[in-house]
Amino acid sequence: MDSFTLTVNGQPREVQGARPHTTLLNWLRDGGLTGCKEGCAEGECGACAVLVSRPDGRGGTRLESVNACLVMLPAMNGQEVITAEGIGSPGHLHPVQHEMAVRGGSQCGYCTPGFVVSMAAEYYRPERKDGEHHAPNGFDIHALSGNLCRCTGYRPIQDAAHALGTPPADDTLGTLRTRPAPAPQPLHLSGPDGDFHRPADLPGALELLAEHPDATLLAGGTDWGVEVNIRHARAGVTIAVDGLAELRELEWHDDHVRIGAGLNLTEIERRLDGRIPLMAEWFPQFASRLIRNSATLGGNIGTASPIGDSPPTLLALDASLILASRQGEREVPLFEFFEGYRQTKLQDGELIRAVKIPLPLAPITGFYKYAKRRFDDISSVAVGIAMQLDGNNVSRIRIGLGGVAATPLRALKTEEALTGQPWTERNVREAAALMGQEGTPLSDHRASAKYRAAMLEQALLKFFFEKTEVVRG
Repeated sequence: MDSFTLTVNGQPREVQGARPHTTLLNWLRDGGLTGCKEGCAEGECGACAVLVSRPDGRGGTRLESVNACLVMLPAMNGQEVITAEGIGSPGHLHPVQHEMAVRGGSQCGYCTPGFVVSMAAEYYRPERKDGEHHAPNGFDIHALSGNLCRCTGYRPIQDAAHALGTPPADDTLGTLRTRPAPAPQPLHLSGPDGDFHRPADLPGALELLAEHPDATLLAGGTDWGVEVNIRHARAGVTIAVDGLAELRELEWHDDHVRIGAGLNLTEIERRLDGRIPLMAEWFPQFASRLIRNSATLGGNIGTASPIGDSPPTLLALDASLILASRQGEREVPLFEFFEGYRQTKLQDGELIRAVKIPLPLAPITGFYKYAKRRFDDISSVAVGIAMQLDGNNVSRIRIGLGGVAATPLRALKTEEALTGQPWTERNVREAAALMGQEGTPLSDHRASAKYRAAMLEQALLKFFFEKTEVVRG
């Protein structure tokens, strides 16, 4: 097959001669939809934001914002996209566009379409209700955390967001939410710069992976899209696995919870609904809403980046991975999974099917991220901590670290020093000094080795002073 169809602003569009590494952004702009901009080409500025139709889990549709610069066009086969041009028109402004205009939310206008798209996604979020959470109108301003403005200033944009009401019953885009979202369609494209496969199911994906063990697995694309755009990487074979039902399960069992590796972080956060407090604390600090709407848990682990935010969190939760291949499945503890810089225990033909978190959960947890920006930034250091007390003695503690070695790791010496000891300031200060020596931190453009070591120490102290009152109360 050398063509496929997707729906753009309500109209089916046939795509001819698409290549595996063409981004949705470039295709939209080539087709005249130039409201979608390229600002950074790595998912940080939000100028390229578009809405996509996603299943809401109840037979309807959620309109979610994503970075079009990171989406590979063939991955959108059969899908539905709404650009800024499809949200409203000059003669009939959408409420979001109207509020942005009358409150001075646009100056040069380069970033404005992206802000409008992200704001529209929040406008249609079904959980948003007047008078609940966040602003008085229920608007979560962090929905705009992945959109940058360099000339207007954020106050008028925030004013526009906080002025929005709820969608009226006859709202055109709002009615899309009542119908089923389109399902990802199988696809095989073959071209001069590589093959693209979207298999119909997990067995099909594993068969392809067995035949092409060096294939690039494409899920949310938030890492691979940067490689394609910035480093001009190309894969001989790409296998899209994000739409596979077998990778999108989230199941609670008596002794564990199993989270599908193909679920994006927004879906996981929504479906967990705070039931794993450490993850609930971590989610808002992972990149931006735009990124979390695409990034998958399996992808963040599988890239094996030493500064990925999910491994420190999951290491603290004592998680393990379910790895699948044509030969079957096996379980590997996460703390044994990383073997070196960007190296893992994945064998040829294997992929991460799910993350398994044991139950019951440790009741005292904390996640600490140190970066140049509070939100939408890469970690210099990340620390996840989960602890169980017996009286005032530490009966069990797990500490996951990121950014201080070639791989994510556990602070084993610190854990050992605290286990069985009273949870007192003196003992914690001694353990914090030890934790500052964990790993092999390096100096780079994000932070010095000395700073990273100091933040390890401070993270444990902060955990003590934040959680001690909770424990004693």
